[in-house]
Amino acid sequence: MTETCKLITPVDGSIYAERPLAGPGEIEAALARAKAAQKAWKRTTMAERAAVCTKFVDAFLSKKDEIALELSWQMGRPAAQTPFEMRGFEERARHMIATAEASLADVRPAPVEGFNRFIRREPLGTVFVIGAWNYPYLITINVVVPAIMAGNTVILKQAPQTLLCAERFAEAFRAAGCRKAFSRRCIFPFPIRKS
Repeated sequence: MTETCKLITPVDGSIYAERPLAGPGEIEAALARAKAAQKAWKRTTMAERAAVCTKFVDAFLSKKDEIALELSWQMGRPAAQTPFEMRGFEERARHMIATAEASLADVRPAPVEGFNRFIRREPLGTVFVIGAWNYPYLITINVVVPAIMAGNTVILKQAPQTLLCAERFAEAFRAAGCRKAFSRRCIFPFPIRKS
């Protein structure tokens, strides 16, 4: 029998969603896909990354009403408060996309004769993100977009209470053409077995 993660909604105590837990094999496969994808992704231009991230934000927001209602069911937040998270998500994501090129530009310390000194920010590889349950989109976007804009890939493990949020990130990146850019998903949603 496959072990699962059950999301119990605080709204009425029912099981709102249930997903199989990822075991060591699935986790290793996700890491291998992310590592392989990052080799190509780090060579993309800042403009290409910005285009993918902008399409991601647009795709995500095209379903914001559905996502907002779903989020209320996952965490019990009043539905009237959830649009604030959607607005914050958009503001932060678009700001980070717009400022990424300047933020990641070479840093030039004071000149020294005979030397070309600079600090270059290079992509690191795969960034593992653990999404919070209390503001799952607003907090998670603060890590996902900068990581992607910097040329990294992301593995997202969402909090069990808001596990559908990782799926929404993955859907929006696929809609943005991320599959083409990476050959695979750039966000890997999966709950993890405790053993």
